Amino acid sequence: MSRIGKQEILIPAGVKVRNDGGIFTVTGPKGTLNRIFRDDITIAVADKSVILNIKRNDKFSQSLWGTYASHIKNMIKGVETPYQKKLILEGVGFKSEVKGKELHFALGFSHPVIVPIPEGITATAEKNNITVSGIDKELVGNFTAAIRALKKPEPYKGKGMRYENEVIRRKQGKKTV
Repeated sequence: MSRIGKQEILIPAGVKVRNDGGIFTVTGPKGTLNRIFRDDITIAVADKSVILNIKRNDKFSQSLWGTYASHIKNMIKGVETPYQKKLILEGVGFKSEVKGKELHFALGFSHPVIVPIPEGITATAEKNNITVSGIDKELVGNFTAAIRALKKPEPYKGKGMRYENEVIRRKQGKKTV
């Protein structure tokens, strides 16, 4: 049984929640989020809360119960305060800048790397600090991970792109006799 799914999800003031035939919509001061949920879980919207109940008592439905509760909590939190992730670019000659709706990187390759910024996300680049923010937690996390994958931090000098509070385990390198 899901402990997360059993809990009642409170709806704060200024946030509107609707469930229309499997399409769950959350509207708040920062924007609107939509998500399609399977009908294995019933989602009941009351005045100030959302309650999730399980239809069938099989393993798959039980696994969806807590997952759907977490998705709904993240949607409600996101339309109130946007999610934010920060990346730090370390290395000599590594640069980042935002031009229009694109991120331009110089990552030590023979060519510049250009990444389009998806709709619903704002990105800023100040010196070697990149900040990605948006109301959809999943979209912000996926986009940040895709940017980090362009140049992962290496363990010898720590060069590359890392999250703000990520700790890179350093290796000793070659020893001389």
